[in-house]
Amino acid sequence: MTACKSGPFNLLKPSSPHEQYKRKLLNAGLDQSAMGSGWINKANTLLQNATIVKLPYKEVGYFATDKLDGASFKFRLEQGQKLTAKLSKQSINNFAVYMDVWEQKDNGDFNMLTFADSVGADLQLEAKRSGDFFLRLQPELLGSGSYTLELIVGPSLAYPLKAVNRRQIQSFFGVGRDNNTRQHEGIDIFSSFRTPVIAVSDGTVIGVNENNLGGKVVWFRPKGKDYTVYYAHLDEQLVTPGQEVMIGDTLGLMGNTGNAKTTPPHLHFGVYTSGGAVDPLPFIDPLITPIPAINGDIAKLNTTMRTGKSAEISDRLPLQQTETLKQNTIARVLAVTSNYYKIELPDGKSGYVTNKSLVDTKPLKALKITASNQSLLDYPDISAGVKTSLAIGKTVNVIGNFEDFQLVSTTDGKVGWIPLK
Repeated sequence: MTACKSGPFNLLKPSSPHEQYKRKLLNAGLDQSAMGSGWINKANTLLQNATIVKLPYKEVGYFATDKLDGASFKFRLEQGQKLTAKLSKQSINNFAVYMDVWEQKDNGDFNMLTFADSVGADLQLEAKRSGDFFLRLQPELLGSGSYTLELIVGPSLAYPLKAVNRRQIQSFFGVGRDNNTRQHEGIDIFSSFRTPVIAVSDGTVIGVNENNLGGKVVWFRPKGKDYTVYYAHLDEQLVTPGQEVMIGDTLGLMGNTGNAKTTPPHLHFGVYTSGGAVDPLPFIDPLITPIPAINGDIAKLNTTMRTGKSAEISDRLPLQQTETLKQNTIARVLAVTSNYYKIELPDGKSGYVTNKSLVDTKPLKALKITASNQSLLDYPDISAGVKTSLAIGKTVNVIGNFEDFQLVSTTDGKVGWIPLK
């Protein structure tokens, strides 16, 4: 589960729409108001409280006018993968939702990597390292409506053959070579003799030569990148050093030159950075997992529900490191994803539960008030604000519980909390 925490942030990048909106609040003095300062604090705590998801991921959620809502996600990307985040909204008022992606430094500070440069635009990020990344969504103040978020992951480069077939990749990065005296510094893609091998992006040919291991090779620098792509075991090279090529242009023909002369024809494909060889598979892997379908009821968004029986809640999917919620625990539905609801508990903690865990808040029982001037509270805490006083003998309906309080409704439609007896 997630809870509000504070921590160090680097929010100095001035160019994102989120930061521009924050400056408007500051310039208007709204950071001195409860609503404005709450929005700014929410922006800071969202990343600390990110729910952990596995890509690809999709959720349909709701941001409420009367809440300081937002959503944040933590996920892993491998170097060379490309994240695409698609956000759509549905609302009678065209409210803004700000979307950005962050990384966390070793000292705990967060560093913004990219953002959607206009409200409603898609966002893309190429992972320059393998590790955890964070995506934040936050609506403007007083905005409300539903949203759909899709997080898709795929390769940042094209496949090096015109016919795309994942089964052609039969030898992977890091496996032992020459009696384990060295490791494979690429992947092998098998096809027929003299199959054209192509540029995986626009870029420049920076080397055409021959060596003992790779045979006839081509070195290629993708445009705007700080790494080099290596094509080896070619039967023929069809480009020259310094040549500018476009994505899909033929660089050479597949063969088995170099130390591959006893193997079937294949392309040894490698990626080299300033730190040496890295796994090239995430850069070109054509196997893209489809986005899971939404199986929950989106009509439940922003409604109050309760657990039908004890239920497991977690801040990550699939559910891990769970805590147990008691039967009849009250929760607000924030979002729906695959077979889960993302919920918020009355104390502000949030997490995922299976969509079969929640039921509608039909009255559990009728309860007669026995204490004089029983306060109906707006929060399950004895020091919370009082909505009204309930007279002795008045009957209320119990909707659900949270810790030492029960949520009740009166005959005239008021809903609030009273202590458990």
